[in-house]
Amino acid sequence: MEHHYYFLVEILSAFGLGHWAHENAHVLYSWIVMAILIIGAVLLARGIKMIPTKGQNLLELIVGGLENFMVDFTGPEGRAFFPFIATIFLYILCSNLIGLIPGFISPTANLNTTLSIAICTFIMTHIIGIKFHGTKYIKHFLGPSLALAPLMFIIEVIGHFARVMSLSIRLFGNIFGKEKIIGILFGLAGLYLAPLPILFLGILVSFIQALVFTLLSIVYFAGAMEEAH
Repeated sequence: MEHHYYFLVEILSAFGLGHWAHENAHVLYSWIVMAILIIGAVLLARGIKMIPTKGQNLLELIVGGLENFMVDFTGPEGRAFFPFIATIFLYILCSNLIGLIPGFISPTANLNTTLSIAICTFIMTHIIGIKFHGTKYIKHFLGPSLALAPLMFIIEVIGHFARVMSLSIRLFGNIFGKEKIIGILFGLAGLYLAPLPILFLGILVSFIQALVFTLLSIVYFAGAMEEAH
């Protein structure tokens, strides 16, 4: 069976791990993304100064803007969950962008990756709901009328599980399509100017899809924090 050429996969193949590497390329590159984020966070934390540099100002602008964006939806209480939101945004963004480098693959171009992130968001949503409302959180699933509560419960449960499907498939489909189009163009035109417009479009798609996933997660969190109607 023919495989795409990925640097890490080829390196592991030289050590006799080729089959596993081909089957789990998204896991390998997910580890790379995590390493980039962890090392980057450590280096940036060491470089923080009382008088900020231009790079620190830019970073604070991005982080502060994302935090304020979340607080606009959730209120001040939402700051407690900002680390989770910031983490999935940065992870998805880096995962999307790394696939634009020849020889690399976006971990988010695999449904297993996007599904795992969506499940984390799903679990976090209900943790927030229980944290804010306790056992009364069940009212979110029962609707406004007691007579319709059994039907509304089934509908709400299906709707909440559908969120997982929506989040995972939307992100996977867009990034998988981006990977395939760029791969085809590079195969046809090589490393020349023809694929460049698609690369710029890939950067835009990578950012938009990370933002959409994050925005929907914030909306779900805000809904869990609200009182049931």
